[in-house]
Amino acid sequence: MASYLPKTVMITGATGGFGSTFAHIFAKAGCRLILTSRKEDKLDALMKELKVPAHKMILDMRKRKNIEDAFAKIPKDFQPIDCLINNAGGAFGQDPAWQSNLDDWENMIEINATALAVCTRLVLPGMVERKHGHIINIGSVSGSYPYPTGHVYCAVKAFTKQFSLSLRADLIGTGVRVTNIEPGMAATDFSLNRYHGDAGRAAKVYEGADAMTAEDVAEAVFWAATQPERVNINRIEMMPRTQAAAGLAVYREK
Repeated sequence: MASYLPKTVMITGATGGFGSTFAHIFAKAGCRLILTSRKEDKLDALMKELKVPAHKMILDMRKRKNIEDAFAKIPKDFQPIDCLINNAGGAFGQDPAWQSNLDDWENMIEINATALAVCTRLVLPGMVERKHGHIINIGSVSGSYPYPTGHVYCAVKAFTKQFSLSLRADLIGTGVRVTNIEPGMAATDFSLNRYHGDAGRAAKVYEGADAMTAEDVAEAVFWAATQPERVNINRIEMMPRTQAAAGLAVYREK
C-alpha cells in the first residue's frame, strides 16, 4: 500500500510504451493526469481507457514556445502539479558517429535534454513555493555505460543523470524531490523508433533476451513516487538479468 500518493501527475510522451503504462498505473491509483503527446488520435484513445480526470496537451516537445503555451493553459482543476514525469525522449538512428544523420542528433538533444529542462523549469517555481513536489526523470543505463553507435543518446542520458543530481543539490530544503529512473533493455516501441519504423530490425534487438517490460519500469516509477515524503529516491538503475555492462573494448591491429 502506498505511503503517499500524488494527486496530480503530469506525464510527457504519454502515448509511448513507457508513457501509456505510467498513465495506467497512476490512473489505477486514482491520480488525476496531465498527458502530453504529438499524436492526438493515440492520446484520445489512451484517455478513453483511463477512469480518472485527465487533461491532454498536444504539443511538439522540440518547440519551447509550444511547451510554454501548453503549460499556461493547464486548467485550474489540474493544478497544482504534484509529480512531473519527464518521459518524452528516445533514440534515433544507430550508425557510427561519422555516418549519423544530424537531424537525428538534433532531435535527440531537443527531446531528451532541452524539453526535459524546459518542463522542469516551468513546474519548479510552484513546487518550491508550495514546498511540495516531485520531478521524476526517465534516464537510461546508457547515461552511465557508453556503447558503439550510442554517441548522442548516451550523452543526453548522461545529461539527464547529472541534471537530476544537480537539481537535488539545488532543491535541498525546499521539500521538492528528484528521482532519475535508469532502465536498461525493455521491450517497447523504443527500438522501432530508433530504426525509423523498421519492425524487423527492432524485433531482433529483443530476440531471446528476456527483456524487461514497460510494466517493470512503471512499477519502479510508481514505487519511487509513492514513498513517504521524507524519502527521496535519488536513482534507480535497472536491467534485465540477461544484460550487464560489458568490459572495455580493445582494438588490436593484425
